[in-house]
Amino acid sequence: MASVVGRAAEPRQGQPPLDEAVVQRFYERMRAVAPAAVGAIDRDRADDPARAFADTACGRLLRSLDEDGVRALGMWVHHWCMRFYDDDTRAALRLLREIAGRPRLGWTADEVHWMLRESHQANPNAAARMTLPLAAAAELAPGTLRIDTLVPQQAAPTRHS
Repeated sequence: MASVVGRAAEPRQGQPPLDEAVVQRFYERMRAVAPAAVGAIDRDRADDPARAFADTACGRLLRSLDEDGVRALGMWVHHWCMRFYDDDTRAALRLLREIAGRPRLGWTADEVHWMLRESHQANPNAAARMTLPLAAAAELAPGTLRIDTLVPQQAAPTRHS
């Protein structure tokens, strides 16, 4: 398994490092939602995968959170999927896609920056590694992030002549 823990604040390709205190707050927020997230994902693993998302444990958890909680949950599930991409992550990936599909969550540039860096450091086999960070980055004002310096080259769209 590939782990990206401990590398979140490192500078990347000319970008300034994230402030350690900011990164620490991310981990504190994620730790607050982690127990409920682990329980919901475990229940959904054992449940019917065809069940409507709203009727799943993850769906109920998502409905119970305010926007800050949803962002923390998104960051946690993104982090979890990047670390354990080779485990059975179907329920977590479904949750990740649901959060990525929610508009106007108020993502901060630092949150997006952290997720993009974590995605860049993940194994390229982690298929959903860019799902949430790119959805969150799309909410930021133009020019807030230089995504081209944070997105791995193999994940960047290419043009065919």
